[in-house]
Amino acid sequence: MIGAGSLGFHHIRILRDMDTVELAGFVESNDSRAEQVASELGVRRSDDVAALLQKADAVTIVVPTPAHYAVAKSALDAGKHVFIEKPISATLEQADELLQIAATNGCVVQIGHVERFNQAVRAALPYVHQPRFIESERLALFSLRGSDVAVVLDLMIHDIDLVLTLVGDTAEEISAVGVPVLTPTLDIANARVTFSSGAVANITSSRISRDRVRKIRIFQQSGYLSLDLASGTGEFFRLKKQIDSMQPPVGPVNITDYVDRIKLTAPEGEPLRLEFDSFVTALRGDAPVVVTGDDGRKALAVALRIVEEIERTRPAFTGETAAARA
Repeated sequence: MIGAGSLGFHHIRILRDMDTVELAGFVESNDSRAEQVASELGVRRSDDVAALLQKADAVTIVVPTPAHYAVAKSALDAGKHVFIEKPISATLEQADELLQIAATNGCVVQIGHVERFNQAVRAALPYVHQPRFIESERLALFSLRGSDVAVVLDLMIHDIDLVLTLVGDTAEEISAVGVPVLTPTLDIANARVTFSSGAVANITSSRISRDRVRKIRIFQQSGYLSLDLASGTGEFFRLKKQIDSMQPPVGPVNITDYVDRIKLTAPEGEPLRLEFDSFVTALRGDAPVVVTGDDGRKALAVALRIVEEIERTRPAFTGETAAARA
């Protein structure tokens, strides 16, 4: 385990309690934080990454995004399987190199897009069929964690991965706007992504909200899905089978007379624990990797295109010139 910050703490907690793995130790550069984690969780701290790699078969990487590449490369070069928290890396060139090393050394790579394991998402997937429009909203309270990168790479990338998974198609056109407010990087962003199938996704992310919101709505010909990722709940609304959509009612109606409201259900489970269970299962060769390195690269590619589009259009909204911003 490399990195023991706020999220890394929970990685360590879960790995410590799993009976399918043995936690070899963790590395944390901040001494006081390392002592706190070791004391609270009763786990061993390794002296450095090199020492940990000598003892471990696989590593999980929860360090700041700019450090993903260097840490993951050292592990892959040593022939270790890796679990990398999202995003896979800071650039596509870094992602490509990591995936090439993994392929050469026969290493498994899984990316930490944990929302794939959200109870609401797992419950919704059987009902998802050729979405035409997806609206996603993710708002968070401000925290210095993750503020070293744009909100697109910090928060929105969760929803980018979900949208890519739900649509199952290639992102073609992207329009986006965003602004930095409390940090030098983007704190609020909105993107409209059009896919080759014609499907459209509208994605909004903010890390300076007064409220926490994680919701996604999926519109398709068979009905409408509303998911609350924060609570892990969702509903599916569809036209009742006995209703003829070609002969709509005349005048005001009670919508419940025409629409079935289905509560979405899936087995309970802490998403992060389910994520690690899937990683271990993949390491044993019992099932394919759920969120592959290629999945992570695809999400990163769209995220970087969104950031590029925001930077391209910012002068038109702020009155700045590109030269002034540089």
